[in-house]
Amino acid sequence: MGIEIERKFLVAGEGWRQAATRQTRFSQGYLSRDPARTVRVRLAGAHAFLTIKGATTGATRAEFEYEVPLADAHQLLAMCDGPVVEKVRHLCGHAGMTWEVDEFLGANAGLVVAEIELQCEDQPFERPAWLGEEVTGDTRYVNANLAVRPFASW
Repeated sequence: MGIEIERKFLVAGEGWRQAATRQTRFSQGYLSRDPARTVRVRLAGAHAFLTIKGATTGATRAEFEYEVPLADAHQLLAMCDGPVVEKVRHLCGHAGMTWEVDEFLGANAGLVVAEIELQCEDQPFERPAWLGEEVTGDTRYVNANLAVRPFASW
């Protein structure tokens, strides 16, 4: 079974931009936003993916991701429940770890979130200076929720 262990943080300031090495624009929508089984379709640059995620316990959940043809992904996006979430993902290295910094666009503009994937929930990691408050358990920051309750409406 695929497992994702991820912690999520707000970003404080612009210091992360100096660490950014690569960026990819994402468009993603949800075929199911049920917390027990989220089904997402994502366009990521020239690639597309269908992802199924299980319920979150702590920072851990089941995750299955499959690459799909771009044409299929465009058709699936048209079937999605709620608006499409747009963001640019920046990869930032720090202390031997890769941070994914998501800079949201559209109705979520102004929101910048950093995520780190871990091997286990208690894995130690060094916090970059630009890392702000942890929001791992705050469901407002779950992308499926941002699709229907965007940051601009808070």
